[in-house]
Amino acid sequence: MVTTGKTTSSNPSAWLCDMQIRWMIRRDMPEVLEIEKKSFEYSWSEEDFLNCLRQRNCIGMVAEHHEQIVGYMVYELLKDQLHILNFAVAPGHRRQGVGTRLMDKLVGKLAMQRRQEITFEVRETNLAAQLFFKSRGCQAVDVLRGHYVDTDEDAYQMAYSPFGSDVLRMDREKKNRLADWDDDRAAA
Repeated sequence: MVTTGKTTSSNPSAWLCDMQIRWMIRRDMPEVLEIEKKSFEYSWSEEDFLNCLRQRNCIGMVAEHHEQIVGYMVYELLKDQLHILNFAVAPGHRRQGVGTRLMDKLVGKLAMQRRQEITFEVRETNLAAQLFFKSRGCQAVDVLRGHYVDTDEDAYQMAYSPFGSDVLRMDREKKNRLADWDDDRAAA
């Protein structure tokens, strides 16, 4: 889940200096849930967050400004990628660089030798999120038909790699079992 929206600040760059990105902790949950409910029609429950964050490979981070949570992300560490599961910015703090700072934090965790890309899904109707991530260099790499069970809505699978679009294409090709089968047949 991903969302973006409007701004309320006249000087976003000065405002960002007072913001920190840190690990999500249990006491953040009320503010995270408030942002979640204001951001998504089909929002995660507290139990959804806690079940996800109990997994060894899932990490939650928050953007905090003067002891107020203004955004968050939950992502999982996979063998060769980071996969965003949930990402939102508080409605009153959108378009102030919070989403960019969260995304930059993830990009800083990528390495050519290990995790080379960030992947995530965005609802077909969430144009604001699509445009935000496109502005950050992300590409739509697939359409997932009927992806969301709550509405049967399609999703765009999106990906980002600082190592270029060649990495994204190679990765997609590697995950295609039919392509592997064709390669095996050609080698025989």
